[in-house]
Amino acid sequence: MQAFKELLDNSSLKATHQRIAILNELAKKGHASIDEIYESIKQSFPSISLATIYKNIASLKEKNIVSEVCNHQKTKFEITKEPHAHLICTKCGAIEDIEFKNSINKEIEKDYPNSKKELSIYSLCSKCI
Repeated sequence: MQAFKELLDNSSLKATHQRIAILNELAKKGHASIDEIYESIKQSFPSISLATIYKNIASLKEKNIVSEVCNHQKTKFEITKEPHAHLICTKCGAIEDIEFKNSINKEIEKDYPNSKKELSIYSLCSKCI
């Protein structure tokens, strides 16, 4: 929790209980939709509204604290981290992070310095095969 407070402070965002709860939920789940975050957080914050989750996700995304992952079903979010790829199941929508190999990352950086790197691979996951 202290790390999230510092992350928010360093991004000029107030470290509210709601924002910290959102980040804790994303840390726990890895990838989660706004609805999934809301359903989990309202257990601890019964008066929280879905609009509050949307507003906070937008603020966190604007500051690059969270990133959007499109899986062609429901947009999910994750805590922003090092460049990586996503393996997305075309049946169940599960998302798995996979590491960029250094050679790919270096090649992209050579031709497109300071670029945002996103790679999504769509396939059936091992559970859906």
